[in-house]
Amino acid sequence: MNEIRSMSVLPAIREDVEFLTTDGLTLVGELALPESGHPVATILFLHPLPTAGGFMDSHILRKAANRLPALANIAVLRFNFRGVSSPRGASEGQFGEGIDERLDFEAALAFIRERGLPTPWVIGWSFGTEVALQHAAGHDVAGLILLSPPLHRTSTEALARWNAHDVPIVALVPEHDDYLKPAEARDRFAIVPRVEVVEVEDGKHLWVGEQQTYRVLSEIVKRLNPSALPLPTHFA
Repeated sequence: MNEIRSMSVLPAIREDVEFLTTDGLTLVGELALPESGHPVATILFLHPLPTAGGFMDSHILRKAANRLPALANIAVLRFNFRGVSSPRGASEGQFGEGIDERLDFEAALAFIRERGLPTPWVIGWSFGTEVALQHAAGHDVAGLILLSPPLHRTSTEALARWNAHDVPIVALVPEHDDYLKPAEARDRFAIVPRVEVVEVEDGKHLWVGEQQTYRVLSEIVKRLNPSALPLPTHFA
């Protein structure tokens, strides 16, 4: 048995993918599927702020794609927002300030539907949470998980729109977040009473270290496939 470490890549079917936005841009990404059988759920990842170095390989997204198809039978789609580059390649276009990224999110969700992937959960990290909160309301998604939500671009009105929809929303808020700490998060999200704010002790905005990575991935799996818990720390 080998210990699962930061750079561990567990078995999966991995495919470089592209999809087209309705304004004509080609976005690049990767789809990771379990090696056998059908996934029980699907993650649609929305990455952190591009102007601060966020991209589809931001470490939580990469580690989820490297582990969860094997450990939890979950499909993972991650992609670069418009204007963002990574080793996978560059998505066309320019940074859209969280506004034009609506079309990127919709294109990725359409791709999931075209592939027949089940139960799509939208998981945003930092800037990705703003895109999710602003633009996912009214779409056929199973739920939202918000990692380190800063709520900089998300208005009270945008939050209130979620009261018209009943999908679960979970906000993982690090105890020592640089932008939105748990107490303030509970106040800001109070307008949507069903939002579950999970305070992550000793956590920081960037979720650095294997302990924090394990906690984040476990909280994700708790919602998408709880039968897979506890997540293994070793793999054959």
